[in-house]
Amino acid sequence: MIGWLDLSAGASGDMLLGALVDVGVPLDVLTGAVAALPVEQIRLVTEQTSRHGLGATRVHVHAPPSSEHRTWASVRELLLAADLATPVRDGALAVFERLAVAEGRVHRVSPEDVHFHEVGALDALADVVGVVAGFEHLGLSRLTASPVALGSGSARGAHGVVPVPGPAVLELLAGVPVVAGPVPAEMCTPTGAALVAARVHEWTTLPPMRVERVGMGAGGRDPVELPNVVRLVLGSPAGPQPAGPVVLETNVDDLDPRLWPGVLEALFAAGASDAWLTPILMKKGRAAHTLSALCRPDAVAAVQAAVFATTTSIGLRMVPVGKVALEREHTSVAVLGGTVGAKVAVHDGRVVNVSVEYEDVAALARERGLPVKEVLRAATAAAEAAHPVG
Repeated sequence: MIGWLDLSAGASGDMLLGALVDVGVPLDVLTGAVAALPVEQIRLVTEQTSRHGLGATRVHVHAPPSSEHRTWASVRELLLAADLATPVRDGALAVFERLAVAEGRVHRVSPEDVHFHEVGALDALADVVGVVAGFEHLGLSRLTASPVALGSGSARGAHGVVPVPGPAVLELLAGVPVVAGPVPAEMCTPTGAALVAARVHEWTTLPPMRVERVGMGAGGRDPVELPNVVRLVLGSPAGPQPAGPVVLETNVDDLDPRLWPGVLEALFAAGASDAWLTPILMKKGRAAHTLSALCRPDAVAAVQAAVFATTTSIGLRMVPVGKVALEREHTSVAVLGGTVGAKVAVHDGRVVNVSVEYEDVAALARERGLPVKEVLRAATAAAEAAHPVG
C-alpha cells in the first residue's frame, strides 16, 4: 500500500494524528504508544468535526501542564527508556534529532545544547510518538506528499514574536517544496515539519494510484480561506506496469557495509529472482555500490518496498530487460556416499554445461570431514560423467 499527504493546509502533529485515525488506524495503536512514555499520564481524545463542510477527525492531546524545557539529551533518554517497539522508538528519535539539529542551527549552538520549548512539551512528545506509531501500523511501502503550505505573517513563540514561516520550520524543510500562505498565520509547526520531513519519501502531486481510503485530520483553527485539514490518501500503485522482467537499480554511498548481506536477503525474500552489488566510484571520488535486483513484474512492488525499508535509497531506476534462458534440468548425482544436486543446461538438444549445487557440496564435506574443494571436484566429475558435455 502507498500513501499521499495533501499538505496544502500545512501540517501539525495533531492534524497528522487526526488523519491517521480518520483513515482507519485504531486509536488504541496511538494511545498504546503514548502510554509507553515514562511521563505523567497523557490522554488522546478524538472528536468528529468539520472544516468548510468536510467531515474530519480532530485529536486532542490532554497532558498535565509542565514548565520543564527538555534538552535533546533528556528527550533521547526518555524515548530510550520507553517500552516502545523498535521501529517506533527509532522513528521518534529520528524526528527529535531533526528538531535538535534545526534548533541548533537557528540558535547557533550544538544540538546537544538545545533546549526544546514547545516541541519538548508532553503534547509534542505524544504527537511525535503517536504519528510514528500510526504510520508504522499502516506499513506503507511508500509515502509521498504535496508541497507544504507554510502560512505567512508572524506568530508568538517561546522567544517572542517571530516571522512565519518560523526559522526552525525553514531549517527542517530545507530541500522540500514549500509554498507561502494561503492563510496569514502559522500553518506548519516545527513538530509537523519534522514529522513530514522524516516520513515522506517524495514530494509530488497525487501519484497514479487506486484510491482505497481517505482520512482527514482537522487543525484547531477554521480559517475562511480553505479547509484546515491534512488529507491522507491510501491505495495501491496504478499506471503502466512492466510487461516482462525488470532490473531495479540504485546507487548507495552512505550505508553501513555490514548491512548489505541483510539487504540482499530481504530482496530475495520479497521475490527478487536475483540480486547483486557492484562497487562503483561516484562524483567527487566517493566510493559506493550499485544495488541491482532482477524481478518478475508481479514482484516489483514488494522488492521496491524492501529496498526502501532496508537501505538509505530515496529513488530507484527501473529498466525492462530481455532474457535468454537455456533449457535446464535439475538432477542429482551420487558421490562419496552422499547425494549432491546438479543443474544440466541444454542448447539445441546438446548438454552445454553441468554444475553442482555448492550448498550440497559444502554440507557433504562437513558430514564427511573432507575439504570442500575435494568434494567439489568429485561431485563435478560425477555430474559430467553422468551428463557428458557436447
